[in-house]
Amino acid sequence: MRFSFGTARQWHWISAAVSLAGMLLFAVTGITLNHASDIPASTTVRTVESKLTAEMTASLPTLSGEELVTPEALRQWLAQTHDIDVPTSAVGEFDGVELYVAWPGPGRDQWLAVDVEMGEFIFESTDRGWVAYFNDLHKGRHTGIVWIGFIDVIAIAIIVFTLSGLWLLLKQSSYKPSTWPVTALGLLVPVVIALVFIH
Repeated sequence: MRFSFGTARQWHWISAAVSLAGMLLFAVTGITLNHASDIPASTTVRTVESKLTAEMTASLPTLSGEELVTPEALRQWLAQTHDIDVPTSAVGEFDGVELYVAWPGPGRDQWLAVDVEMGEFIFESTDRGWVAYFNDLHKGRHTGIVWIGFIDVIAIAIIVFTLSGLWLLLKQSSYKPSTWPVTALGLLVPVVIALVFIH
């Protein structure tokens, strides 16, 4: 299909509609990331240290392998007894003495260490608040493959939005003399800042 003024406008508004929410999110979190040290943190830490039941402790020495999924019986016991929800997808490491499992997420970190010989465990959860949550969404940190795919789609939509906008500028520049000076300014400002003010 021949690319024309009409199709450029269609690509422009469609890509704008697709990327609207994502572009707004990334613009706002870009500001919060730039000023992270100026925004008060609301970190909440929860720590649980306790002993396992004799039955649970007896079942753990059967673990094998350096990387393994947390045993279902242990997961259920932790959830029912201590309100600790270990995801089924969380892969742990076992060295013959200690089982260590970590399952970080956007804005939070969680880990569990179980001492098989002593029959004890320690769990810690750190929640860094909503600002950290959205900042991690911006970076794609511990968000999973679906969110990373979403970021890629938004990035492509923004590229289409930008290039179709440039095409529209090219078509309308003869009617608006200020088009290219303003466009050139938009290109030169970041270059000058990078060359002069970033060391």
